[in-house]
Amino acid sequence: LQKSLNETFGADKYSRARKEVLTYMFSRPMQMALYFCTGIVKDETLFRHYALNVPFYTHFTSPIRRYADIIVHRLLSASLGVSSPIRMEKEDIQRQAEHCNDRKMASKRVQELSADLFFSIFVRVR
Repeated sequence: LQKSLNETFGADKYSRARKEVLTYMFSRPMQMALYFCTGIVKDETLFRHYALNVPFYTHFTSPIRRYADIIVHRLLSASLGVSSPIRMEKEDIQRQAEHCNDRKMASKRVQELSADLFFSIFVRVR
């Protein structure tokens, strides 16, 4: 896909913007990762990472970025015995995960609408 995009859009001053917008639009249909509490979800096949082909996967980034990452860091730290366990019931952790998923979906939707608006303006101007 990347090779086709590079060959198709040439080297004018707008080629990079066209390629970025279309690459983003092509990747939109991919399933978004969701946060969940493993103590609630019984189907362990949901724990796997398809692209990495690993059976158990936990994603997190720096805990300064998102609240979900702070929770994951705290849970991992407690599970490794580095810190004391968190005082949250698994149902409360699941509710937090669902809230984080809702916020992430809303943010993604705003990003998509922004890209659609940019693309519409771009097409109109060109």
